[in-house]
Amino acid sequence: MSTDNAISPMQVRAKIRSGEWQHNTSGVASGFVQGNIVILPKTWADGFLQFCQKNPKPCPIVGMSDQPGDFLLSSVGDDVDIRTDVPSYKVFRDGNFVDEVTDISSLWQDDLVTFVLGCSFSFEEALIADGLEVRNITEGVNVPMYRTNIACKSAGPFSGNTVVSMRPMTPKDAIRAIQICTRFPSVHGAPLHFGNPESIGIKDINNPEFGDAVTIKEGEVPVFWACGVTPQVALEQAKPPLCITHSPGCMLVTDMRNSHLAVL
Repeated sequence: MSTDNAISPMQVRAKIRSGEWQHNTSGVASGFVQGNIVILPKTWADGFLQFCQKNPKPCPIVGMSDQPGDFLLSSVGDDVDIRTDVPSYKVFRDGNFVDEVTDISSLWQDDLVTFVLGCSFSFEEALIADGLEVRNITEGVNVPMYRTNIACKSAGPFSGNTVVSMRPMTPKDAIRAIQICTRFPSVHGAPLHFGNPESIGIKDINNPEFGDAVTIKEGEVPVFWACGVTPQVALEQAKPPLCITHSPGCMLVTDMRNSHLAVL
């Protein structure tokens, strides 16, 4: 299946549920919010909620399950089944990555709580609409993501450093991107940094820890946004007995519109 930005969120989820779509969701379902996913037992969910509230740029909550054990997320769309509607999931036990799967029905428990966090794919649409190039979409790859030395605020057992996504731009376009993304605090908001990667702890810009490398052209600088993969770093530190997240770049495509997240 080729990337199609005109396809509806429900059609995307149907293809994911059937197993037809098992790769990243960048650029699909134009106009609709995509979400990072964190699923935790109820006894760990309150602490994670507090961590998100203290770190709204990397962890902006746009939806949650109504009750522990709910796998249908009516707050973010019609017939959204969190067990099947993400292209790829990562499974962690005691903070250690143990598996990557396309269906978590067999892992589901009655005490699990789902968090849907805002994703940078939403503001990419606004950047493109303003005439800015988004290199990962141009090159048809997943956005590059990096671990940094930017510390998050701790909450109980949850702590760690921020993960960032990167898009190369000219300095002029980077300033325009800051102006645009400031309007979207629910999907990471304005960039955290642009320019020298080493000043935020990134040693090799051509070797991202998550996603794919993209071309940085002469005259361009790397522009870094807080990223929804950050919770995976915090979960590695906290070591809950079970945690399920999306695989980087493989998002839940919701029925919420990006335009509803903009702050005018």
